[in-house]
Amino acid sequence: MADKKEKPQDDVKELTEKLLVTRKNGCTQVSGKTLETADKYCEGYKAFLNAAKTEREVVSFAVTEAEKAGFVPFEHGKKYAAGEKVYWNNRGKAVILAVIGEKGCRDGVRIAAAHIDSPRLDLKPHPLYEKDGVSLFKTHYYGGIKKYQWTTIPLAMHGRVVLKNGRRVDICVGEREGDPQFTVTDLLPHLAEEQMKKTLAKGVEGENLNIFVGSRPVRADKGDNLVKLAVMKILNERYGMTEEDFVSADIEFVPAFRAADVGFDRSMVGAYGNDDRVCAYPALTAALHAKKPTNTIVTVLADREEIGSYGNTGLESEFLRYFIADLAQAEGMKARHVLSRSKCLSADVTAALDPTYEDAYETTNACYVNSGVGVCKYTGARGKSGTSEATAEYVSEVRSLFEKNGVLWQIGEMGRVDLGGGGTVALYIAGLNVDVIDIGVPVLSMHSPFELVSKLDVYMTYKGILSFYEAE
Repeated sequence: MADKKEKPQDDVKELTEKLLVTRKNGCTQVSGKTLETADKYCEGYKAFLNAAKTEREVVSFAVTEAEKAGFVPFEHGKKYAAGEKVYWNNRGKAVILAVIGEKGCRDGVRIAAAHIDSPRLDLKPHPLYEKDGVSLFKTHYYGGIKKYQWTTIPLAMHGRVVLKNGRRVDICVGEREGDPQFTVTDLLPHLAEEQMKKTLAKGVEGENLNIFVGSRPVRADKGDNLVKLAVMKILNERYGMTEEDFVSADIEFVPAFRAADVGFDRSMVGAYGNDDRVCAYPALTAALHAKKPTNTIVTVLADREEIGSYGNTGLESEFLRYFIADLAQAEGMKARHVLSRSKCLSADVTAALDPTYEDAYETTNACYVNSGVGVCKYTGARGKSGTSEATAEYVSEVRSLFEKNGVLWQIGEMGRVDLGGGGTVALYIAGLNVDVIDIGVPVLSMHSPFELVSKLDVYMTYKGILSFYEAE
């Protein structure tokens, strides 16, 4: 009896390419021209980072660029024609831009939402004091920081003071060539034996994040707090301030670093505030560059995300819903009907896998530098708490859209399940009955004074949002 014919072996390479997910560095998957385009795009991004280090400055930048592109202030009750461009400035700390689509709001609107606040050191209402011959500012840190990272680095002072007479004064010290800078001091190693026995979380206490601001007293034979008085004299001469005016001020201290290329190959952008201006800038520029869209597009750059989005400039509030309600009403529609048909990209950063700390990640479900825009089906902590979750249908839609438009993308989680995690604005927008998914740039050293992002990933985030806006 003849032997049975042996079945040919499967082509493993062909099956692998067809059936399995294989990770490759994205720089090998795109053309040299695309990399050049990404590098050029990030020159604009670096200029934005240097110009806009606070939420107020981002709003000012966005409004200026929007007006150059033909956007005008939004008027309640006015019906806009397809192609018209409007913006609404919320208290100088959040902004919405909209381009009216060919179909208007009829089939819902397309929303991209990013936040423009970042971790920092805010001044307390009574910040200025003198002790042992020097003058310092008391601070209250904002957002999730590793406190020890904020000592012994150069800081700049940004903000607005509203004087007792109602005059508004904007302050920026420490960014220009020749400006003085500021710092939080730390204990020298020779005297830090007790400090270095503490955990990282306790090594520097929040109440010790005091900013050095001066040491030369007013020249006088007698008197108290002469160094403090000398500092206040400078502030009075320059800005018209008295000490009481600190109570009506929004003053932030941020790293004075300039945005810089990082690496011999200049493949990364290092800067303060990449979280989340690295998504805000692509969302803004996509709105400015979008051709006449089919559906109305809405870009929202919100404040307060780093502390839970609470407050009237954060997305836990109603300001986005009110804006869309006004658009809907002008077209004779109910807001709830428009929102229920709307779709959103919640544009916020995710964690990039750090090879030095790989054990904090689950490598199969991590996002990698240079692998494109990161997609997160859900964020949250541990048991998916504090988050929304995109449906399979919406994930498929976004995935197909990116593939169709040549957007390099990846999907992952923040880190190992039981280590914690983080949230975004997605749950607040999902609460409006909108389909929403998180997308954004993977970041190394997130929430530090100097965060790293890939230029290719930044560009792909812009390209992804633009394709979302221009979708049929």
